[in-house]
Amino acid sequence: MGNDLKVNMNEYLPLRDVVFNTLRQAILKGELEPGERLMEIQLADRLGVSRTPIREAIRKLELEGLVLMIPRKGAEVAKISEKSLRDVLEVRRSLEELAIELACQRMTVEEVEELQAKQDLFSKAVLSGSSMEIAETDEAYHDIIYKGTCNEKLVQIINNLREQMYRYRLEYIKDEDKRQVLLLEHDNILKAVRNRKVEDAKEAMREHIDNQEITVSKNIKDKE
Repeated sequence: MGNDLKVNMNEYLPLRDVVFNTLRQAILKGELEPGERLMEIQLADRLGVSRTPIREAIRKLELEGLVLMIPRKGAEVAKISEKSLRDVLEVRRSLEELAIELACQRMTVEEVEELQAKQDLFSKAVLSGSSMEIAETDEAYHDIIYKGTCNEKLVQIINNLREQMYRYRLEYIKDEDKRQVLLLEHDNILKAVRNRKVEDAKEAMREHIDNQEITVSKNIKDKE
């Protein structure tokens, strides 16, 4: 574990949320590596906080699937497994297809333009090459689609899954060869939405998720 773990203090957030966000980012960025033990005392010392917010953060990270509690050993950073990837993407594929179908029918002209604007930001991020920035602009693009469904329950369910998706998204984006493909897939989805072609949009979204599964699965196998 490196020494670059820092708490980004935010005067508007309670300490436990700040600690949670710090540890979460560290796991997502790979600063805390899969399989690494999470020692409460050590983390409390490094972050300059008491053990209580650390304990609360670890519990929340366990609910998100980012931390694993091992009997008699304690907490460790969860490994990225093919099974967990498949489980998450099977659900995401269905939800994204439903979302794009509804968005295609319900998005306003302004929202379609907003989607275009988010795609332009995504394109800039791909050119700049920062993985975190690409992941964030990718999320922002999909957020416009979710909002365009006008279905609050669907957005809620997708948001619950989003936390677990983030790691795989980052893992996918690390593969630089795939970034142009991602850009093209986003363009295809946008074009179908603009033309209100529901079946084309669903097919483009399916392909988008399938490609992610294939690439990340391969990366997991290669690491093993």
